[in-house]
Amino acid sequence: MTAPATRKTWIRRAALLAAICIALGYAALTLLVHPANDRDWSLDQARTAKADFKGDTVRISNIRNTFYRSTHDFDVRWEERTYDLRRIESVWFMVEPFSDWRGPAHTLLSFGFGDGEFLAISVEIRKEKGESYSPLLGLLRQYELTYVVGDERDLIGLRANHRHDSVYLYPIRTTPEKIRAMFVSMLERANKLVEQPEFYNTLTSTCTTNIVRHINAIAPSRIPLSHKVLLPAYADELAYDLGLIDTELPRDQFRSAHLINDLALIHADSTAFSKGIRSRYRMPQPGSTVSTSPPASPR
Repeated sequence: MTAPATRKTWIRRAALLAAICIALGYAALTLLVHPANDRDWSLDQARTAKADFKGDTVRISNIRNTFYRSTHDFDVRWEERTYDLRRIESVWFMVEPFSDWRGPAHTLLSFGFGDGEFLAISVEIRKEKGESYSPLLGLLRQYELTYVVGDERDLIGLRANHRHDSVYLYPIRTTPEKIRAMFVSMLERANKLVEQPEFYNTLTSTCTTNIVRHINAIAPSRIPLSHKVLLPAYADELAYDLGLIDTELPRDQFRSAHLINDLALIHADSTAFSKGIRSRYRMPQPGSTVSTSPPASPR
């Protein structure tokens, strides 16, 4: 009886020692490695968005509107646009699974205005030249965090038409007041990152965890702690179960009905790209509620 007990004690002590070493190592990493905004960034992330608020108007500089021939061949274009916050009327949730193992995914939000214009905001790692994403390095303070503000033909078209990932786009059920608050909150965070850079973290500061943080700041406890936030390919299921997605479709049908890859390809070069990828939806008319109506059944 003594040997097994001794072995268990040794295992517990070894595990405790390993945990202490990991904690000390991460503490040292925190002291030695600091985020910065002056690295040699990849061309598509060389600039960061900046929002200037004046009353009900916001002027945003460094909006990305890249023209892609492929994922490695593109012309980066940066634009400045002005938006009337009183005209904001919808918000859409995009999910892009990117692994054979369902779990990893990218998510972003896109905001619609009364003139039919849309603007997407994507929380990402800010890549240096030649750098690629690694979940492990994402735990080790190796990537800065950035809020990419861009045209949907760029941020959604890149994923659907050039990365050839499945892209799902969902209208969100909420009020114009909360949509405006969310939009402003995300732009304010983008401004803050210009002055105070932060690190991305694979567990605590990702595309999806930051979206959840913004939502819960506006509507406390709206999104509960869930593994579907850490595995964002399931985030649309969580949103559906919470009643956030504006659809009457049953749970086993709503996902396939919101796949937009075919529409993104058809409208790839169109100036009406945003309208085209929503052509299965009855968009709200001026003065109507924010709610949109999805297809009656999946394709």
